[in-house]
Amino acid sequence: MTVRTRLTLLYSLMVIAGGLLLVLAIYLLLRANLVNQLQVTVAQKLPAAAERLPAAQPAQPAAQAVAVVSSNTVLAKLLLVSGISLLTLAVIAAAVGWWVSGRVLRPLHRISATARRLSSDNLHERIALAGPRDELTELAETFDEMLDRLEAAFDSQRRFVANASHELRTPLAIQRAAVQIGLPDADPEIVARLLAANRRSELLIDGLLLLARSDRGLEHREPVPLHEVAREVLAQHADDIAAGGLRVTGELGECWVSGDPVLVGQLVDNLVGNAVRYNEPGGELCVRTGEGDGLCVLNSGRQVAEGQVPELFEPFRRGSGRGSTDGGSGLGLSIVRSIVQAHGGSVSAEARPGGGLTVHVTLPESTPVAP
Repeated sequence: MTVRTRLTLLYSLMVIAGGLLLVLAIYLLLRANLVNQLQVTVAQKLPAAAERLPAAQPAQPAAQAVAVVSSNTVLAKLLLVSGISLLTLAVIAAAVGWWVSGRVLRPLHRISATARRLSSDNLHERIALAGPRDELTELAETFDEMLDRLEAAFDSQRRFVANASHELRTPLAIQRAAVQIGLPDADPEIVARLLAANRRSELLIDGLLLLARSDRGLEHREPVPLHEVAREVLAQHADDIAAGGLRVTGELGECWVSGDPVLVGQLVDNLVGNAVRYNEPGGELCVRTGEGDGLCVLNSGRQVAEGQVPELFEPFRRGSGRGSTDGGSGLGLSIVRSIVQAHGGSVSAEARPGGGLTVHVTLPESTPVAP
């Protein structure tokens, strides 16, 4: 039962209770005095009886009987009219209570709607409730102040990630150059190991930069051919696919989405890269696109527990597989989720019964652009 319904019932019950008490008081007062008053009136209307009766004597039995009958009739009509009036009053009270409670609770609905709409992309929204200074206005102002603190914290975090990533890219590039040029007589295995570690650090920093960029939202949108992007990404991973002996299936149907081409390309690259990296030798890789269906990437691999699927979208989470210990930064699916949220789309993952994962992405559609 909603608060509005409870307030309406409470208001109606209070009105009905007050009406019942009023009717009861009137009924008791009339019943106590009406018979005596009617006896005197009836006695006065009976001349013969009035002449024989002293002023202080009660009315005759006939007059008393008439008075009792008349009193009962009046009281019965009073109860009937009062009951109809109370019923009408209850309906009016319920309608008025529903309207009044709706107006009182309207600011709360506004606060709830704003809270439900909020995400890391629109923390700039505020309730800005106008009206008299009361408890609801104070609640709205407190909520707005909390949003101010949250927005400042999110902005500070994004700036830190972006600035730290930018600052770290230069020394990593210098280290890579030093390893490649400055150690000509070093053991090739050590050089390869150092270069691999340097590459992992670069991937991590690039991932953090991309994550910070997608968290800031989109500056512009344009039509992007998702099917062509998927085809190009598959071509880029052709060597890794061949090295793993993977079977590539699926149909790249025409699918145009509205978004940032660079971010959409990174999204597809992360999904396909994960599907290749965490696959099994001779496994399956299925990539599908289509109008209304978005993008679906399916891969075989080790069994993934259903409860672990949501954790894969968290930063620095890696699944088990042949690539779980090398080559990845642990940001792949978290970047995918961030890019999808920046585009206003949806992403879901499902563990396959035979092992592996199915990831489905839906982005806002766009009208096709002529070549």
